Amino acid sequence: MQFAEPIIVPWQASLDLGFERRGDGTILAHREHIGPLRIQKALFPEGPELCHAIVLHPPAGICGGDQLRIDIEVGAAAQVLLTTPGAGKWYRSAGAEAEQLVTIKVGAGGTAEWLPQESIVFDGAQARMRTVVDLEEGARYLGVETICFGRRASGERFERGSLRLSSDIQLAGQALWHERGHINGGSPLLHSPIGLAGFSVCSTVLAAGIATPPEVLSACRTVAATEVGAQWGVSALPQLFVGRYLGHSAEAARRWFIELWQYLRPVFIGREMVVPRIWNT
Repeated sequence: MQFAEPIIVPWQASLDLGFERRGDGTILAHREHIGPLRIQKALFPEGPELCHAIVLHPPAGICGGDQLRIDIEVGAAAQVLLTTPGAGKWYRSAGAEAEQLVTIKVGAGGTAEWLPQESIVFDGAQARMRTVVDLEEGARYLGVETICFGRRASGERFERGSLRLSSDIQLAGQALWHERGHINGGSPLLHSPIGLAGFSVCSTVLAAGIATPPEVLSACRTVAATEVGAQWGVSALPQLFVGRYLGHSAEAARRWFIELWQYLRPVFIGREMVVPRIWNT
């Protein structure tokens, strides 16, 4: 007896979230999902003014052909922090590209922190990650993106496949940040000093909406990586802070970000740093 090959249907998933300022607090005013993307409930570990939300993707991994869309709208004067419960995994594909698009709109006086845990791009993955941030005048944004190429602990390198990255931030209709990246598995760019310089983990920190005070930039430049051999750097552009990290440890990259965050968050978000509890589980 012969058995037919299983038919794998890609996920077409979306999550639409709307947050509003009501009185002295921020509430999750709108929540709609299609497919395996959702949040369980709004959390308030820092008080009612700032709403925490954990974005869940129950399948845990993203396969070729999957299309994920996350739309986040933060109303005027509302404050939101979003993260994920664990690393995202981009699995090997037979050829179809998987895509995740995150759009974040922040109203005047509002703040948004997009702090997902690391994304692991498996050898042979065909992945596209896009992030678009639209800030009204007076809005603030702070985000981090950490990519792991292959699974170093298992001896796997990113020898096949492709990763496409795009990131855009605009403030009051004016572009602050426009970045595009295309990295093929096994590409010389993975080892070039103008690329990843042989490292398997890269992380980018972006904070937007106001000029970075000189004393804050100086403090951020004192933050050193705990990982031996890692490289890092920070800089300030008009109304934008940029931090870069290259290493082999996602945990070390996160520790570096947390150290930066303690200086950046009071300035860009108006609050002291509080590490999400989910990061410690």
